[in-house]
Amino acid sequence: MATLRVTQIKSKVSEKQNQRDTLRSLGLKRIGQTVERPDDTQNRGYVRTVAHLVKVEEID
Repeated sequence: MATLRVTQIKSKVSEKQNQRDTLRSLGLKRIGQTVERPDDTQNRGYVRTVAHLVKVEEID
């Protein structure tokens, strides 16, 4: 199964509350932090919500 490597590249300070909550759900707490999440529809939706704040790579 594929995996997504998600890295936070921008601050969440001036963003809406739901976007801040989404970053927390992904496991991201600070700029530059990277997490690996399974590539499923739920995580794809999370990434789509905060696409302007994160960088995403697909890994096998």
